[in-house]
This record gives sequence, structure tokens and C-alpha cells, in this order.
Amino acid sequence: MTTRVSLGSFAAILLLAAGCGPPSPSAGPSGSGGSPQAPASGVSDVSLVIANGIVVTMDGAERILSPGSVAVRDDVIVAVDSPGAIDAAYRGRERIDATGHLVLPGLINTHTHAPMVMYRGLADDLALMEWLEKYIFPAEAKTVSPEFVRVGTRLAALEMIRSGTTLYADMYYFEEEIAAETRAAGLRGVLGQTIIQFPVPDAKTPAAGLERAEVFITRFKNDPLITPAVAPHSMYTLDQATLLAARDLAVKHGVPLLIHLAETQDEVKIAGERYQRRPATFLDGIKFWAPVTLAAHGIWVSPDEVAMLASRGVAVSHNPESNMKLASGAAPVPAYLKAGVKLGLGTDGAASNNDLDMFEAMRQAAFLHKLVSNDPRVVSAREALRMATIGGARALGMDQRLGSLEPNKLADVIVVRTDRPRQTPMYDPISHLVYATHGDDVVTTIVNGRVLMRDGEVRTLDESQVLKDARSAAEQVRKAVQ
Repeated sequence: MTTRVSLGSFAAILLLAAGCGPPSPSAGPSGSGGSPQAPASGVSDVSLVIANGIVVTMDGAERILSPGSVAVRDDVIVAVDSPGAIDAAYRGRERIDATGHLVLPGLINTHTHAPMVMYRGLADDLALMEWLEKYIFPAEAKTVSPEFVRVGTRLAALEMIRSGTTLYADMYYFEEEIAAETRAAGLRGVLGQTIIQFPVPDAKTPAAGLERAEVFITRFKNDPLITPAVAPHSMYTLDQATLLAARDLAVKHGVPLLIHLAETQDEVKIAGERYQRRPATFLDGIKFWAPVTLAAHGIWVSPDEVAMLASRGVAVSHNPESNMKLASGAAPVPAYLKAGVKLGLGTDGAASNNDLDMFEAMRQAAFLHKLVSNDPRVVSAREALRMATIGGARALGMDQRLGSLEPNKLADVIVVRTDRPRQTPMYDPISHLVYATHGDDVVTTIVNGRVLMRDGEVRTLDESQVLKDARSAAEQVRKAVQ
């Protein structure tokens, strides 16, 4: 392994909104080393040092520091360098010894529906439209409430913290409840209030959904962890006037616009019958795109539409597991990469996946496109990791502040253990992250400089209570589908 140790508008809104390893022999189980000594002359105090790991930076040069350390002051990374250089310049109030483990940017899930963890395994082995219309929409109509959403979000947050996701993009109902629980758990979210044509639990009309979205945006617009968004469900569940009203709302407030796009052939058929155009072409024709637009799935797009999405700056969230499980198809990811489309990676909701493990999403993204293309070189491990880190940040318009480990970026960091049998031996850390690592290999999760989990112990949620509440809420779901 090569050792490298050299240092290396929407944006305005986001800047406002941005507001472990084996025990050390001398430090005890936490590796903290006790209370820090007074700093020597020329040594600066920082809040946290993550020391002696294999640091996968995902910066512009994609440097790997082996070993390397990261210094964090409050919510910002101040230095990424060799352990000797960091120790000579910084003294952390908290110190995490990551010796032998991988240190990397927190993973970014660019598409999910967090409370839908409560429908995990409810209906499997079905096509999307049948799954939605016969099972999911009816179950939601009978069970979704503010409390149900809070319970589901806490369960999703627990799963994400445990598996290394630090930022997620969401589309659901009662999004203000999702935001409050996300913030309480310490996670970062780009959270979209869903707007849909038919009555749903939090809005009986699209106009009511738009009103809720504006209230939600106003409430959370300057939150350090929550970036509010507008989330029109899709072109086939909304009329043109509502789609444009959602676009106008996002532009008015300078927030992201989230939408499902070209997920199934049925959607293509509906667009053809209704508008005589394909879904992406229709949305382009009505000038739907906002400055930051993230389209989930993007499977059934033509080569011309790929070029159009790239030219318009529209980002795509690739969701390989959900797409395979629902037999929706395989997105043209190699074409997206070649065209320079901003590409992130998502799990979709756990009702159609059935988990929120971004390591699994990376692995399946790489495998799917190798199989479809008959080319093992397509979607390499490095490309998959990019999609889950800096690519996801770019897709959300946040890459100036997130997605890589660099000075002046926000401190969203995870530590992944590498001492399990399936990770031994390790020749290439990026290969291991994509092809061997599972979500439960994450031992430490840090968001905005705050340690949410350390040495496998979640600090911001009462795990036993979260699970108890989720099991109780599941009884509502069972009764609703009987």
C-alpha cells in the first residue's frame, strides 16, 4: 500500500445550514487516554483527534494516508495529516485511536423514506405499481401519523448511525417530525416534504402539501443539521401545475427539489399516453428543474436525456437494490458517469430494499453494472465509493462542505473496523470498503464534530427504547393489513 501523508444559490443557503479502533494499551477501552495534558507551546487545542487510522480522504487527489490522523475543532476539520504532524500541532479534548482501522467521510444516502422502515418486509417480490397500490399506499393511509413517523424515524436513525450514514435525503409525510427526530439523533438530513395528487395522511390536497412544505422550509431553513427541501412525488402522481408550483417554491426559498424520475416502464407509458413524451423530456419541456434538483432512480432515460440531465445540472440518485428487488430495471450508470451527470447513491426506503446499509448499496451498484454490461471494469470500487461520499455531496449541492476529509469541511467522519475474518488480509482499503465491509463493521460515527457512536455504543438514542417503540408500532401495521 502506498503511504501518502502530504496535506493536501444554493451554496449560500447550505453554508448557513451547515452550521473505533482497537483499544490503546495505555488508554483503556475508549482509547481516550484520560484527560488531556495542558498543550505544549505551539500546540492548539481541538475538540477531537482521530488518530493513527488508514485515512481514506476522498479529496480531489483521493489520497490515502496510512497511517493518518484527523483533527476536528467543534464542527469543522482543521487538519488531515500524518499522526506525527497532527500530534505536534494539536491536542484533542477527546481522542479516538483508530489504529489499523479505516477512517473515511460519512456515507451519504441520497434517497430514502426514513419512516418506511416500519414497513420493512411487509410486502415483497412484487412489481412497483402493485406493491404501492395494493400494499404500501393502503397501509400508510391507515397507520401514518406524527407519532408513527417519529417512531419510524428514530428506528431509521439508529440503523443509519450504526451503519455509517451521516447525511440522508428523505421524501415523506410529516417531514417536520422527521426533521426533529433527525436533529435529536444528531444526523444530517436533506428532508423533503412530499407533495402528491391524492389525499395522504398529512395533506388532503396538493395545495395543502405545498402549504405544509413552505411552513416546513421556514421552520428549518437555517438549521445546522437540517436542509429543508420540496419533494413533488413524481410526474405521474402530480399534474403539471402542481409540479411547477413545487419548482417555484424550491426556487423561491433556494432549497433542493427532490423527485422520483423514470423509475419504471409503467411511468414511461403513462408519460407517453398523457403527454406524448418520456418522463425526463416532459419535465425538461416544462422547465421543471431548480438550481439543485435531485432525481431518484433515473432508470428509463434515453441517451439524449442523459446528455440533457448533464447539461441542466440535474443530479441522479442511483438505487440499485430497490431497482433490482422491484425489477424496475438498471439505471444507465456508466452513461451517467461518462456524461458527467452528478451521481449519488441511495438505498430507497427499507420497505423496498430492505435495509439502509450504504455499504451494501455500494457493493450492489458495482456488481449490477458489471453484470448488465458484461464488463468487470464498469463501476469500479472507487467509483462506487465516490457515489456514496463526495458524489452524494455533489448531487445535493453540498460538496464544498461535505463528502471528503479535508481542512475546512464539516466533520462528518466514520471509523470502520478491519479486524474481522472477511477483511483479512487487506491489500486495498477501497476494495475492502466496497466488496467486504458491512454496515455493522462501523464502530464510530461522527456528525458535525459530535460523536454519535463510539466503539459501537450509540450515544444519542436509547437503543432499547427505540426498538421497543418500533415493535409496538408494528402491531398497528399488522392490524392494518389483515
